[in-house]
Amino acid sequence: MHERWNFIVNFKLSVIAWSISIVGVLSFPLMVNAASQAAMAQPDSHAKQLAQLIDAALANDAVRKQYFAQSQAIQETGMASSTLMDPKIKVGFGGLPIDSFKFDEDPMTNISVGLMQQFERGSSLALQAKKAKQQATGVALQVDLRELEVANSMTQLWLELGYQQRSERIVRANQTLMRELVGFIETNYSLGKSEAQDLLQAQLQVSKLDEKLQANQQIQQRIVSQLSEWLGSAWLVEQPMLAAEESVNWSRLDAQLAAINGSTTHYALLVTHPMVGMAEAAIHTNQTQVEIAQTAYQPQFGVEVMYAYRQANSMQGGPAADMVSAYLTMDIPLFTGNRQDRNHAAAQYQVGAAKSQRDVLLAQMNAKVNALLVDKMNLEQRLSRYQTTLLTQAKARTQAVERGYENNTSQFNDVVSAASDELALQLEQVRLMTDLNLTKSNLAYLLNGFDFQAIAPSLTSLETLTPVEK
Repeated sequence: MHERWNFIVNFKLSVIAWSISIVGVLSFPLMVNAASQAAMAQPDSHAKQLAQLIDAALANDAVRKQYFAQSQAIQETGMASSTLMDPKIKVGFGGLPIDSFKFDEDPMTNISVGLMQQFERGSSLALQAKKAKQQATGVALQVDLRELEVANSMTQLWLELGYQQRSERIVRANQTLMRELVGFIETNYSLGKSEAQDLLQAQLQVSKLDEKLQANQQIQQRIVSQLSEWLGSAWLVEQPMLAAEESVNWSRLDAQLAAINGSTTHYALLVTHPMVGMAEAAIHTNQTQVEIAQTAYQPQFGVEVMYAYRQANSMQGGPAADMVSAYLTMDIPLFTGNRQDRNHAAAQYQVGAAKSQRDVLLAQMNAKVNALLVDKMNLEQRLSRYQTTLLTQAKARTQAVERGYENNTSQFNDVVSAASDELALQLEQVRLMTDLNLTKSNLAYLLNGFDFQAIAPSLTSLETLTPVEK
């Protein structure tokens, strides 16, 4: 009994030391508002490191450059399509006698040069330029959308890495305790004061913790490798030690959520999202196409001017005068039933389809926001339960099992089981905190709640050269 009492005393001292070592790690707020304040009070180094990673990812992202180049290409194409067609030059001869092939024999023989210019219908050129600008705006919004996607992906990987690093610290603290227990039990076992099953159980727990740490390292390395998708393979080799966190500062998002005030309709916030902007750009583009289709009912004009040079003499014997001809061409859309009417109707249908697509998109995004808000509320409630009830009960159970072991009413397995359950609850609490921040990250993606300033993408000098310059 005296030896068991000594064991419990040492065990308790180890538990106290372990608890002190992780109290800073596991101190979570009772309420979510306190959680936000704690996140804001975190060292600036964590927030700066995440901001630097996002900035580097955006700077290295080739997809942003792709969308930017496509936007510029559409603008250039629009300028080209909104310009008059090049004039045509017509050169030839007429009235040449085939018996002599002489240009000065027949006064009807002439060498002519003509210029022809075709004009577009109505204001179709200006409308083509307008349509191209609207299309370019839609593609340019894909750059903004890509920035949100990259920021969301980087933040979620950062949070997952922070969770794994926090879990590693907790498990290592528990591993240190278990190694001390193994050493203590080995000493008592050699003196015949402990049972073999207690020693084997403690050694098994140490091995399990080793496995947990190995799995944890595997996940951390995989997350870091995933970051290289945006940061490059060179960063993967040279990257510094990342001190991630399972929570970040959501001051901008929290201000947006406070303005919602329990509402389930969030269209006022969603209309600023790039995806909605792209849908609006598609509507405007199709409306412009309707205007272009309406110009098909207007006539199209063309002008042709000819100058004819004659070498022969006239009927009066003097040199024949040169001749000038001018023509005005016009096509008249008389039969519009199978062409103009159909194209106009098709353009109107496209406008309706684009509006329906926008409405569906808004409904889907609004539903996602509501679902994420439900997740956020439940995660906050569960975190509060862990802090106020579950962890307190787990600690009380561990203490009760320790007292039972002191009084010979509990086994060593019960002590280990209680400690393992308490550890599992602590890890679950960290997981819930991480899930809450992941939910906020998804909300920030939908509500433009990220706080970053992206530099507009640019093309290299080689990419902007004309074919002649290249």
